[in-house]
Amino acid sequence: MQGEDRTLPAALAAAHIEGFFDDHDGRDFQPYDEFVWSVETLEWWRSWTGNPTAGTAPFRVFGQDGSGGLAACWIRVADAQIETQPIVFLGSEGELHVIARDLGDYLWLLANGVGPSRLSTASTARLRPSPHLPRSHSATPARCTGPPRR
Repeated sequence: MQGEDRTLPAALAAAHIEGFFDDHDGRDFQPYDEFVWSVETLEWWRSWTGNPTAGTAPFRVFGQDGSGGLAACWIRVADAQIETQPIVFLGSEGELHVIARDLGDYLWLLANGVGPSRLSTASTARLRPSPHLPRSHSATPARCTGPPRR
């Protein structure tokens, strides 16, 4: 397993380089440079589920917030491209929130100033918006995360 590919998709790596996660109203999110090693994720999965014999974790973790919650791609279809898999936030208290349908939608959330942990809480903290990122890295049409404008 040490030879596994831990490389982030180019669009996700570009989002992490963009720096939206720095200093945004106390909502800390630490993006990783690569996916967490599957053995480490399995150890976490067994602890999180409380099942010491749980099988392979269905997640590729790419970041963590200050409370220990994780942002990850949820591998629902084993042979599908990772960019097409849902994005989830797994809270340190056992919460599980699907926060985006796929990587393209996740990029639009970031572009609108919404980060992984904000989507799973009532927080009003916002990331620094960056609308050019998904336009250059996502095949997903533009998305607005706010209420409709009148």
